[in-house]
Amino acid sequence: MGADPDEELVRRIGAGDPAAVQAMVARKLPRILALARRMLGDAAEAEDVAQETFVRIWRHASGWRQKGARFDTWVHRVALNLCYDRLRRRREWTTDELPEVADETPLPDALPGDEERRVGQALLRIAPRQREAIVLVYYQDLSNIEAASAMQVSVDALESLLARGRRALQAMLIGDDGDD
Repeated sequence: MGADPDEELVRRIGAGDPAAVQAMVARKLPRILALARRMLGDAAEAEDVAQETFVRIWRHASGWRQKGARFDTWVHRVALNLCYDRLRRRREWTTDELPEVADETPLPDALPGDEERRVGQALLRIAPRQREAIVLVYYQDLSNIEAASAMQVSVDALESLLARGRRALQAMLIGDDGDD
């Protein structure tokens, strides 16, 4: 495995260099936010996940050592674990009171294209592991090897998840066309 492009920055963070923390946030924040948004479908929760991811980077930087995976792969795994924690909490949340219903209509300048919105909604409805595989490979631009490492599965298992996820998305998107 070649040199990790983040290794020097991680070492500097571990040594308490504030400029290194800023550089790491600038380097990783957009991708972590995008990953969390696609996994959770909620921008505010995605920001919370990104913040907690960077707290963990800061806490663990001094002890991080490359052990067969790049730092970027570890960061993706941390963010994914935090997303799964939030998804589990959503399922476990119960109350006797109904929440107030907020106006979820996006502002006109925040409206994504219809196709992007449809794909995003369909992505949230497929199996979580399939969604994770698709997000890592197609949205985070990780190679199959990197995505498999982040998911802690074999490349064959990742490719199976990708194929099933693509089929599920296709079926949903084609099915949505008939609903209009």
